[in-house]
Amino acid sequence: METAKKSVYIETTIPSVITARPSSDIRTIYKQYVTNEFWENERHKYNLYISKYVVDECTKGDKDAAKRRLDFIKDIPLLPASKDVEDLAEEYFKTLNVPEKAKTDCFHIAICVVKEIDFLISWNLTHLGTDSSLKISEYNIKRGLKIPYLYDPETFMRATEFVDNQKKGDGHGK
Repeated sequence: METAKKSVYIETTIPSVITARPSSDIRTIYKQYVTNEFWENERHKYNLYISKYVVDECTKGDKDAAKRRLDFIKDIPLLPASKDVEDLAEEYFKTLNVPEKAKTDCFHIAICVVKEIDFLISWNLTHLGTDSSLKISEYNIKRGLKIPYLYDPETFMRATEFVDNQKKGDGHGK
């Protein structure tokens, strides 16, 4: 029996990294490599989504880079924002106590929760990392809300590979 595809929210750093010019910085080269691996070999296994918050962020900055980012995401389905998303994002903003410049991260999480998305992938886990994830989990559990997994692309691919191998009976996750 075929199982339904899991849903993945593509946060702005994914199109930013994948459409960036090749870098000479080893960490950036690695991120570009991993993101390309996900895009070329893994994304077809999932239902991908973005939101107006991703589109808005992709329009910022260098005009040519913005065009590349917008072209890259143009065929990814857009999750509609709503008052529920906005209200939840404001609650997360208060709960997480993140700086104003990171407020959009709260909207990315909120739309994933309201639309019941399984995974949010991002290279920017500064404000979406472990501490925030724990606070979001606690907040959502108390309110009976879905808790999306927050991963960078590398961790996402390792985690989903492990789960796939477990389903196949390979207990080692190789």
